[in-house]
Amino acid sequence: MAAAAGVTVANLYYNQPLLGAIGRELGDAGGLLGLVPTLTQVGYAAGMLLLVPLGDSHERRRLIVLMSALASLSLLGAALAPGLSWLVGASFAVGITSVVPQLLLPFAAQLAPDAQRGRVVGMVMSGLLIGILVSRTVAGFVGTQLGWRAVFWLAAGLMLALGPVLRLALPSQPPVTPMSYADLLRSLGRLARGEPVLRLHAALGALTFGAFSAFWATLALYLQSLPERHGPQMAGLFGLVGVAGAAAAPLVGRYADVRGDRQINALAIAVLLASFGVLWLLGGSLWGIALGVVLLDLGAQANQISNQARVYSLRPEARSRMNTIYMTTYFAGGAAGAWLGTAAWARWGWPGVCAAGGGMAAAALAVLGAGAAREARAARGRAGAGGG
Repeated sequence: MAAAAGVTVANLYYNQPLLGAIGRELGDAGGLLGLVPTLTQVGYAAGMLLLVPLGDSHERRRLIVLMSALASLSLLGAALAPGLSWLVGASFAVGITSVVPQLLLPFAAQLAPDAQRGRVVGMVMSGLLIGILVSRTVAGFVGTQLGWRAVFWLAAGLMLALGPVLRLALPSQPPVTPMSYADLLRSLGRLARGEPVLRLHAALGALTFGAFSAFWATLALYLQSLPERHGPQMAGLFGLVGVAGAAAAPLVGRYADVRGDRQINALAIAVLLASFGVLWLLGGSLWGIALGVVLLDLGAQANQISNQARVYSLRPEARSRMNTIYMTTYFAGGAAGAWLGTAAWARWGWPGVCAAGGGMAAAALAVLGAGAAREARAARGRAGAGGG
């Protein structure tokens, strides 16, 4: 599941380092080139909202295999694109069909014993994050050697092979909540309103992923501005540095299983906040940036695993829909953070980026503290009512 999550989520990021080569071959009529990565992310958000809830009402293995096949077809469409308009449409299709990781995560949580859920979710999440971090490096290397179309041919082949492997490796999992599609979508609002724990952890996820995205959206710009004028290859190498943080995910999951409280959230967000201090103070050197990247990825990943372990423990019959609510909020926070980071860069440079990311991390700590205070008041109220 971890390998499948990494291979599939990489589909969303292959096009980013290839935009220059795509533009040279297909041109950039009407600014369509910028829509290639944008529509990929929009498609992914649409897939999370419209397709992932089906995991609660359909047999998950069959749905995962079907989405793998459709992702392969979408990537073939990108590889064969005769022009930018075609490629933009294919990119949206790649995004909407690459939601396999968001189906695998609740699948894994459903299979895992309660005492091991955090470790299992952490293992699958580590595969997902490694796929995100390595995808740009792989695309840059293959694109340089064989051309940008070869990247999509390779990705299509991987997804085509992944379907039968998952069909054989995964157990059958009957639907947990037989509901019509319309009822599934209507239930999303009720779940969000009725689960304060879900709302809290969705907010924490959005703020921390926003801080994470503020950094990664501006790193290439910052590296280019340094006296050495580092190119995009250097930004890709920092993605590999971040794998060290992703590798710690299963360890964080084990700790979440043992503790079961929000201490790990507080510690993870504190590490994230500290990473921006390191990036601010030591960001003039490559080793300082590397240290900041390790702390940044470790903090963001640890917080994410703790969040998802809590969310998946709430309603076993609604895990796919809970994941939809959580991840949609999470990616909305990431989009807001990327915008805030680029705006801060344009006005205040690197210190502004670090302040924006650190501010979002500090806001997450404040939200966590407020949530803990509300829970303490509610517990005292229940105790008082019981004593009365």
